[in-house]
Amino acid sequence: MEVGPNSVVAAQAGISGSTKLGKNVMVGGQAGIVGHIQIGDGAKINAQSGVSKSMEPGQAVTGSPAYDYTSALRSQAISRKLPELEKRIKELEQVLKAMKV
Repeated sequence: MEVGPNSVVAAQAGISGSTKLGKNVMVGGQAGIVGHIQIGDGAKINAQSGVSKSMEPGQAVTGSPAYDYTSALRSQAISRKLPELEKRIKELEQVLKAMKV
């Protein structure tokens, strides 16, 4: 394993021996990183993330398997609205059903 300058790895993170971390990389606690990949300069890996692919410089990921952090935030915002969206869909279905008659 190679760790670039100014990179930080929090407690209980697991990094396979052949992985290369670039400069200024941040790895959260309990994150897991497979071998034979490269983590680009300035990349950020959230705690408990599972990284199985190389990361571009400046990329931020979360989750297991790890995926784009910004996409994760969007998904969380949408999931909070699911009850409201379900209600609207049911109302629209009723309107459509009434139009068919």
